[in-house]
Amino acid sequence: MTTPMLRRAVPADTHRLADIGRETFVDTFGTLYPPADLSAFLQSAYDPGATRASLEDPAQASWLLEDATGRALGYATAGPCGLPHSEAGPGALELKRIYLRRSVQGGGLGGVLFDAVMSWMAAQSPPDVWIGVWSENFGAQRFYDRRGFQKVGEYGFHVGSTIDREFILRRRPAF
Repeated sequence: MTTPMLRRAVPADTHRLADIGRETFVDTFGTLYPPADLSAFLQSAYDPGATRASLEDPAQASWLLEDATGRALGYATAGPCGLPHSEAGPGALELKRIYLRRSVQGGGLGGVLFDAVMSWMAAQSPPDVWIGVWSENFGAQRFYDRRGFQKVGEYGFHVGSTIDREFILRRRPAF
C-alpha cells in the first residue's frame, strides 16, 4: 500500500465523513446492538446536516486519511469536551472520534490520526484533553494509556435504547 495522505476535512467532505463514520462504527460495534438501536444511532450520529455543522464549526476539527485513489481509510474528530465529568471545564478539548477501516488497522495509521488531533489541540493550549472509550474496547484503552491518558470516570453512552458503559479518560497536563 502506498503511503496514505492525511488532510483536514472541509464541508465538501460532509458525505464522505458521514459515510465512513457509519461504516467504521458498524464494522466495529454493529453486532452489539439490536437493529433498531443501531439504526437510530447511525441516523443521529452520522446525519449529514450534523456532520456538515461540525465541519463548519471553528471550535471543532476533523481529518480524513485517504489512499492514493482518494478512498477514505479513516478519520478523526475533536472539539470542545462534551463528556459528563465535573472537572471537564471551559477550554477542555475532547478527541470525539477516531476510526479506521478494518483493512488498515494495526499498521500505525491510528497513531497518524491521533498525532494530527493532538497537534491541533496543542495549538489551542487546553487545560486537559479528554476521551470517552467503550469499557470493552481494550485495544483503544491500551493505545490511550501508552499516550498518557488515565481513567477518571464512567458514564452511560446511548446507542438507541441500549446504554453502554463508557470510560472517561483524561490527560493532564494536556501537553
